Amino acid sequence: MLSLKDVYVGEPTVLGHQRDQPVLSAIRKTRVDTPELALSELNLDGDRQADLSVHGGPDKAVYVYPAEHYPVWTAEGYSVAHGDFGENLSVEGMLESDARIGDVWAWGDALVQIAQPRHPCFKLAMRTGRKDVVPAMISTNRCGWYLRVLRPGMVPTAGPLDLVERAEGPTVAETFLVASANYAQLPEPRPMLELAERVLKSTVLPGSYRKGIKSKVDRAKGLLPVDLR
Repeated sequence: MLSLKDVYVGEPTVLGHQRDQPVLSAIRKTRVDTPELALSELNLDGDRQADLSVHGGPDKAVYVYPAEHYPVWTAEGYSVAHGDFGENLSVEGMLESDARIGDVWAWGDALVQIAQPRHPCFKLAMRTGRKDVVPAMISTNRCGWYLRVLRPGMVPTAGPLDLVERAEGPTVAETFLVASANYAQLPEPRPMLELAERVLKSTVLPGSYRKGIKSKVDRAKGLLPVDLR
């Protein structure tokens, strides 16, 4: 069972400065204290993204993060609390190794579908004050995932999300792994390449995301001896 603990929304603000230029981000979010709010195909009511070239859009409408990860981050020395990773939904009962690309959930009046993993950027490091949080997220697969909205509607800010359709595609963890892997540094890249080929069969993954994985796979295959490609 997937249980919704909290909902967070935020507007772009100045997160900090890089090369003397202000960095706008909506990673700082505020917990919603109303019992429900509206969900459109692009955003929860009150939530926006700063840089639409890499954030937001229909395949990144809502960011979900497992609450179970926070005690682990804290035990590893990170000073973080729920909402600090910029998530819209803090959930319990499912991790990246359980969630599958294409899973469809009923959330209040809305239907949402797992579209892709979240990949961290420098803004997460600025938010947490730790440059090592980005490689730590990548190495541990504690990435969370994005939802696309199949049916907009009013959604509650707490309670269960009901699984409507269980996908047969790769898990979020598998997808994140093949998208983040440095194939050139793997002592034996073929198992990862085989997993990548399976991930690429998912028709639910956004085309741009699949293109990124395919590009990495093609480059990695070019490094293999001809008889092993």
